[in-house]
Amino acid sequence: MRVKYAAAFATASILSVGLAVVFSQSTINRVQAGPQTVAQSNPCAGANPCAGANPCAGADASTTDSTAPSVYSDTSGLAIRGTDPVAYFTESGPVQGSSQFEYEWNGATWRFASAQNRTRFASNPEAYAPQYGGYCAKAVSEGNLASIDPNAWRIVEGKLYLNYSAEVQQQWLQDVPGNIAKADANWPEVLVGNVVHQ
Repeated sequence: MRVKYAAAFATASILSVGLAVVFSQSTINRVQAGPQTVAQSNPCAGANPCAGANPCAGADASTTDSTAPSVYSDTSGLAIRGTDPVAYFTESGPVQGSSQFEYEWNGATWRFASAQNRTRFASNPEAYAPQYGGYCAKAVSEGNLASIDPNAWRIVEGKLYLNYSAEVQQQWLQDVPGNIAKADANWPEVLVGNVVHQ
């Protein structure tokens, strides 16, 4: 009887020690892996070339006490990087504007491919200007501000939306209604206290 008890006790002890070693090893592996970075936990960061300052990641976005302009413009002061906003609607895509056809509106210089497009815009800028002042729609949906690529665009229900890159555009397209609703809720308050990620 004592032999059976001793054998059962020894077997249980060996199993307990074995489980403890396995459990502690998996705990060590988890601890060594450390917490997830923003780039790992944010689906937008993986394909985003500015993942270190990811415009789509809410947790680590830089903030400031200033207010960003209501229209995103590049270092030259050009909205949509000099692309004609009317062309998205009339030419079904981006067309580079000309310095011959410019219009000042909302603190930015807008360029157009033709005098006709400039006249259309001047008569009703809200109909042609991109949503969220031309900032990246995905970033605004996450409560941040980012520059745009004029080639990453979509017209939804008669409104122009721009995004940071083709990769970010694909992420935005995964839930267009949801991303628009989140960005609408964040706009224009997102202009206060955020820096623009280039």
